[in-house]
Amino acid sequence: MAGVCCAITAARAGLKVALVQDRPVLGGNASSEIRLWVLGATAHMTNNNRWSREGGVLDELLIENLARNPEGNAIIFDTVLLEKVLAEPGITLLLNTAAFEVKKTGDAIASVRAFCSQNSTIYDISAPLFCDASGDGIVAFLSGAAFRMGAEPEAEFGEKFAPSQDYGELLGHSIYFYSKDAGRPVRFTPPSYALDDVPANIPRYQRFNTSTEGCNLWWIEWGGRGDTVHDTEAIKWELWKVVYGVWNYIKNSGKFPDAANLTLEWVGLIPGKRESRRFEGPYMLRQQDIVEQRVFDDAVAHGGWSIDLHPADGIYSERPGCNQWHSRGVYQIPYRCLFSRNVGNLFLAGRIISTSHVAFGSTRVMATCACAAQAAGAAAAICSGRNLLPADLAEGPRLKELQRSLIRAGQHIPGVRLDDPDDLARKAKITASSSLALKETKPDGPLLPLDRSRAQMLPVQKGRVPAATFLASVSEDTSLRIELRSTLRAGNFSPDVVLASKVVELKAGEDVPVLADFGAEVDRAGYVYFCLLKNERVQVRTSETRVTGLLSLTLSRTQTPDGDIGVEAFEFWCATRRPAGENLAFTLSRPLDAFRPENLANGFARPTTATNAWAADPGDNAPSVTLSWDSARAIGRIEITCDTDWDHPMESVQHGHPESVIPFCLKRLRVRDGAGKTLAEVTDNHQTRISIRLDAPVSTKSLVFDALEPAGSVPPALFEIRCYPG
Repeated sequence: MAGVCCAITAARAGLKVALVQDRPVLGGNASSEIRLWVLGATAHMTNNNRWSREGGVLDELLIENLARNPEGNAIIFDTVLLEKVLAEPGITLLLNTAAFEVKKTGDAIASVRAFCSQNSTIYDISAPLFCDASGDGIVAFLSGAAFRMGAEPEAEFGEKFAPSQDYGELLGHSIYFYSKDAGRPVRFTPPSYALDDVPANIPRYQRFNTSTEGCNLWWIEWGGRGDTVHDTEAIKWELWKVVYGVWNYIKNSGKFPDAANLTLEWVGLIPGKRESRRFEGPYMLRQQDIVEQRVFDDAVAHGGWSIDLHPADGIYSERPGCNQWHSRGVYQIPYRCLFSRNVGNLFLAGRIISTSHVAFGSTRVMATCACAAQAAGAAAAICSGRNLLPADLAEGPRLKELQRSLIRAGQHIPGVRLDDPDDLARKAKITASSSLALKETKPDGPLLPLDRSRAQMLPVQKGRVPAATFLASVSEDTSLRIELRSTLRAGNFSPDVVLASKVVELKAGEDVPVLADFGAEVDRAGYVYFCLLKNERVQVRTSETRVTGLLSLTLSRTQTPDGDIGVEAFEFWCATRRPAGENLAFTLSRPLDAFRPENLANGFARPTTATNAWAADPGDNAPSVTLSWDSARAIGRIEITCDTDWDHPMESVQHGHPESVIPFCLKRLRVRDGAGKTLAEVTDNHQTRISIRLDAPVSTKSLVFDALEPAGSVPPALFEIRCYPG
């Protein structure tokens, strides 16, 4: 995924790109050869990283896959990746082609030699810039780039989560399998190399069952005690031994009578790798950067997966299969982690970027790898046009140019606002036919038991927080504690700070009003959390009303570190996937002014400390936005950002999704000039970003954007409109 996103980014910026892949399909661990889902900061919605899905090229790929493949078929995802790469005329794609030799001039790579096993051809590939996204760092290793393998001791970076020798210093490989119901009894004769006596050899054998798909058994992992590059074939054989032994246990142990009709449909032919070499850049990301969410001037991407380390003994270990610790929110990835410190023209992408072993536990997941790789591709485009090296972009105006180009292309860099002097929308007066003034959500959803604490997130301005009234079904007279919470850090979504609390007395009955009037004030704009704490005598009414930038949450668990390991204790308040996850039904003492049209030019294209969105009033039958200038402006290109629900994880395979088009997304859009002439019309859109290039620039004093049709039954909403001369 890293190589694909890097190549597409560079090619779209005008570069000639050779994409060299040693397998017959693209996607690495996400391909049909291995079948792992793409995931990153959203972490299956199990953390506090709201609206954190990665943007840019990866988002485009995942949204397209959703439209074609909501079932999560890995074969279909292969076709999406191949089609997107083949659509770029600047990319020469070489599949089944493995690099085996590097030639250098001084401290720079001059050329790479690669061999294609399918056409018996050797390719000599020369270029001014190279990017290694191969996972094992084949080209980087052959070029003599400085690298590491294994874990750093705690003393080097002060990382308290650095693993002991007993735990192990490398993560292993995994092989997945598919099964299916054949509709009749199926026998299975194991191969001679299958593992005997699974209960005696696999400590976690009791977790095997017939309902868990084999592609969810990520913990069939092994190899962390070996050389995860050169021992890969031996590791693969051991994993085959385990997989066939596990299937023999399921089919023939007599403990799973419901397995009678199951057959083994597919077993991975190559292992999915987690870790091998990590290469050194000018900076190495470390545990404290993730946990403390440190700010970097050269931030170009973000992460948010847990620090996820696995015992080196894998499936044979007595320990849990993973050891995951989260930060309170997303973290920045600095540009200095994306190029070699000693090979001058080499970019690093994917899991080989410059991190410690502990930080790698988070950055290694594919969506994080992909968005960082987009930064490498964008940097290559800037370097190529000016005869620069990667290090030349590490600071100053060139770095700002890199950040600007990434955000323009849909990349999210936490805390970094798009500063775009070329955007004519910034100079316009922006008005709308209507704006949503959120006063209530209708009480038309199911009752939700307070068997766990629940919360409603609301975006408020600085000053007094409005009172909220919720509706409850109360089985018997009781006392309910409610709290108003905020976050320790602006831009985070961990409700750590209790601003006020009270206990309300509730009488038994239906639709009992619960008044949350705290009289509290907040010193900054941002989200607050109305928390209704656990009470099994109470059910709270929900609403089917879906609104951009609005979510309800459930307290799922508390992260409690095992001793002083350099991570924090805090609660996880998580959202729930559609079609569940309704907002709570509420009425506010005054409406929220959170959806103004000015948000469309504020430099943020997803909810952060505000919704950052314009949303129309639900009663507006012809919603539109108008950009007006004092004098005529030449407009040749228009960029629009829709809401494709940045909170939805969008896993590429295995995980099915409830719809093929995100209901918040704007499906149809028309653009008119000041005279009412239609300049462009977009139909059947499902993507986050709409890019409109006019046949010729148009001189006009105003543009009108008609939001003709949302994809679902939600108020039309947009995050961003940008306009350029050409």
